[in-house]
Amino acid sequence: MSQELSEAGKNQESGLTDRLLDRAEDAFHIILTAILFGVATGALVFTLIRLFTTDPFFPNGMLQAVNDVLFIVIILELARTVIARFRDGFYQLSRFLIIGVIASVRHLLSVGSSLTLNTEKTQQAFDRGIIELGINTVIVLVLIFGIFLTQRMPRPPSS
Repeated sequence: MSQELSEAGKNQESGLTDRLLDRAEDAFHIILTAILFGVATGALVFTLIRLFTTDPFFPNGMLQAVNDVLFIVIILELARTVIARFRDGFYQLSRFLIIGVIASVRHLLSVGSSLTLNTEKTQQAFDRGIIELGINTVIVLVLIFGIFLTQRMPRPPSS
């Protein structure tokens, strides 16, 4: 009987430790989410300032704005991933794949616009840009296929 009491005490201590660690982890997730929203807000302000001060607006200002907006979307998706981790208790693979797709498309747009706008590129720089476009296109396709696979996977039953 004393052994049963001893085991019950250990289980209570373990449960208390687990709860404390869970609360500390939750606090970190809240702080990280707040930081990400702060960064997104700062990026939005910077984007608006740069949007109205970039000369010429077409095409440079527009391309920078699209690039900046996609960066903000990436930050917000990261915040959403942290919130989902906080709410569900685990990180969702599909969210990271979506972030990867957005980041790769952002890079595709910046490399493509750089190739289009900069007519003074060397042949080597142009070839490197074309290779980057090809590699990023493959990355986007692989990530989209990964999203497709994660959506087709059977969901574990809720407990």
